[in-house]
Amino acid sequence: MTNFFEEKVVFITGGAKNLGRAMALEFVKRGAHVAVNARTHTSDLDETLKMIEDLGGRAIACVGDITNRVEVDDMVEKIKHEYHRIDVLINNAVTHATQSFLDLDYAEWQRTISVTLDGSFHCTQAIVPLMIESGGGSIINMGGMFGHMPVPNRSPSSAAKAGLAGLTRALALEFAKYNINVNYLAPGPANTVRDPSKPFQFDLSRIPFGRFTEASEVVNMVMLLSGKEGRYITGQSMHVNGGVFMNN
Repeated sequence: MTNFFEEKVVFITGGAKNLGRAMALEFVKRGAHVAVNARTHTSDLDETLKMIEDLGGRAIACVGDITNRVEVDDMVEKIKHEYHRIDVLINNAVTHATQSFLDLDYAEWQRTISVTLDGSFHCTQAIVPLMIESGGGSIINMGGMFGHMPVPNRSPSSAAKAGLAGLTRALALEFAKYNINVNYLAPGPANTVRDPSKPFQFDLSRIPFGRFTEASEVVNMVMLLSGKEGRYITGQSMHVNGGVFMNN
């Protein structure tokens, strides 16, 4: 049986660590080539590329700011030169402001909105023509529970993620004629490495399953939505969070 992901090309924004890294490694295990984006060149990016190399996979680093269209276009050209196509786009890059709304600096508000929404706009608009040329593709917008339920001191993330969910539905409708499915994936609180300067505390009693989300559980949904079996799923918000959204 032919592996659906064999020789497919995947672009993951914010792919140097945590869920981005986990997705990249799984795509490589399934035979795909991966372009891993990070805003700056970091040791996390080098480690991810080394892990991919150790698996026998192919990957390229795409260092650039997704809120800057010129840099996005340069990254897409780099991928075109190397692989000639892009089959899957994962809009995964994120930043979080953690102040109360009244204490929030406008620059932080704007940065959160820009990375989530402007970044997804630039990457999607730059990449979809390549998908159309190759007969279709998949876009997964990585959202989160902030866009669907209240969490203290995360108003910019709530606004950005809710906007991303709306964008997902609009693009799913617009791109269906090109055989491109577009979905929004909302993980719950996950067991990932967190920025110590932006602590996140969550009451586990609010999660019916009583634990945080494992990266593998999110990755499995990504594989479904971008794989052969998920091609007919589009315009959906998929919640992988142990029931916390249902329970609030």
